[in-house]
Amino acid sequence: MATVQQVETRPNYKWSMVVDIDRCTGCQACVVACQSENNVPLNDETSFQQHRAIEWIRIERYWEGEWPDVKARFIPILCQHCENAPCEPVCPVYATYHNQGGMNVQVYNRCVGTRYCANACPYHARNFNYKEPVWPEELKNQLNPDVTVRSRGVMEKCSFCIQRIRRATRTVADRVPDGTFQPACVQACPTDALVFGDMNNADSKVAKLSEDKRHYQVLKALGTDPNVIYLKKVEEK
Repeated sequence: MATVQQVETRPNYKWSMVVDIDRCTGCQACVVACQSENNVPLNDETSFQQHRAIEWIRIERYWEGEWPDVKARFIPILCQHCENAPCEPVCPVYATYHNQGGMNVQVYNRCVGTRYCANACPYHARNFNYKEPVWPEELKNQLNPDVTVRSRGVMEKCSFCIQRIRRATRTVADRVPDGTFQPACVQACPTDALVFGDMNNADSKVAKLSEDKRHYQVLKALGTDPNVIYLKKVEEK
């Protein structure tokens, strides 16, 4: 009698992030943590003046109201990991694609630097590495050995700290418990404005927050279906 071989099934993840604008103070701790964790090249004054600064996550500041009742608002912007990502179909070498975890990933060794994906991204969340990254001698030992150092001529972007995701999913046979790990930006946020987790896990914090009445998606009308959800600012009465 023929036996049916049991096939191992892995959990179906959908990694997502919720950003609570009401909690964000614009401290940029997430920016520094991301730079340190992912070996993001250092930015100098010249890079900013040439509009070639590399930040995988940035804090955009804008103003509301009229003087003297002006209030500063902050919103963290990173790769939205869109389900219908406009950056994916334009890449001629398939360097960017959508993986089974719901993330838009970047294969650096395959990228040839056409920058088509950056032109297609409506969130301006992709960065082109115009120069070879150089760190001062005293900072070279702080580079993360789990993350490759990208050479000049490739696109860079947020990966939800995929090295941490891979490490967590390899060590468990079943679904990763909620809160087992966090991306660098989430871990560094002092106000818990950033929440990360598996949207397919109904009991996860990120899944519950995504149903908050304040939730919205940036540029939703474009139909990109982002996996990053924002919670509106609570207006003072």
